[in-house]
Amino acid sequence: MTESKYSYSIVPGYFLQDDPATDPATFDYVKSDFGLIAKSYDTEKETLQTTQWQRFSEHIKTLNSNPHQKYKVLFLGRHGEGVHNVAETRYGTKAWDEHWSLLDGDEYGSWVDAHLTEKGIDQAKTAHAAWEEQIEKGVPAPQSYYVSPLNRCLATAQVTFAGLPMSGTEPFKPIVKELLRETMGEHTCDKRSTASAIKCEYPEYIIEQGFTEADELWDAKTRESDQDRDARLRRFLDDVFDTDENVFVSMTAHSGAISSILQVAGHRWFPLATGGVIPVVVVAEKETTQLTPAATPARDPEMMRTSMATLMALLERADGDGRLSRLMSAVSGGRATREEMEEFTAIVNKQAFPSEGK
Repeated sequence: MTESKYSYSIVPGYFLQDDPATDPATFDYVKSDFGLIAKSYDTEKETLQTTQWQRFSEHIKTLNSNPHQKYKVLFLGRHGEGVHNVAETRYGTKAWDEHWSLLDGDEYGSWVDAHLTEKGIDQAKTAHAAWEEQIEKGVPAPQSYYVSPLNRCLATAQVTFAGLPMSGTEPFKPIVKELLRETMGEHTCDKRSTASAIKCEYPEYIIEQGFTEADELWDAKTRESDQDRDARLRRFLDDVFDTDENVFVSMTAHSGAISSILQVAGHRWFPLATGGVIPVVVVAEKETTQLTPAATPARDPEMMRTSMATLMALLERADGDGRLSRLMSAVSGGRATREEMEEFTAIVNKQAFPSEGK
């Protein structure tokens, strides 16, 4: 039996952010066409009519001809400045982490499920204008939009994308994904609102199936580690690559979540300022890991005299509803799930060694 998973890697050479010479502290995604590198591609046909973005888009589409690989372009956007960001600056990171972040707010207001500041809204408007400019240059429109359930991301996505002259933005209906949220636990700014509250404020947004009413992931006493956050964002990527066939994908999230996505994909460290955007080309390759059935206890030689022919005859008599035949087909073809393998093994053992089940 096999279990499928993905290994992820960045395909460098398309965006300046991939280049170690690009300084994250000074890089301006707005003035640099999101970082798109002006270059020719080995798959492009000679033409004088298309823009760099259009040639890039056509090139990326040609890469998805290998059934064992999936290429996607992820437009990763960080939320605009939130009230919690201002509070951390006010008190300093050490005091914020050790004390203030554990509270619901201060004299200036609450930061539970922190909202955007006016500056944060302006940063999202800057992103909106940047997208408008790139649309004129032929940037491929995201075919799917995902957003963290925390309010600062819900608002940033709305301001950034709603009303843009490209598909999927009027009305704007991103999918709210629980796993795309910021580092969980302790900090009250990272505790999300109820599903009902989200739906009330953003009625057009699509809340994913299985999304609980209350926040069941946030723990007041335990802060998620970077490693656990990486694992969570890997599960998020697995979900997207498994269920979404679209190539150009937007994700509005947080510094921690985006750092984990970049980490899982093998991108170099590239922190985003609030309101920042980074596009990355990611390839996912499907791996198969052979699962070995659990070892069975050693059996008495006398019991092992059951011949294959006798065993098959016993199995045929036990196959009244055809279930066993279907299980055998799945096992022999390598398609059996773990549960099917266990069921098949149990039937075989019961027929071959009936006395052991008593």
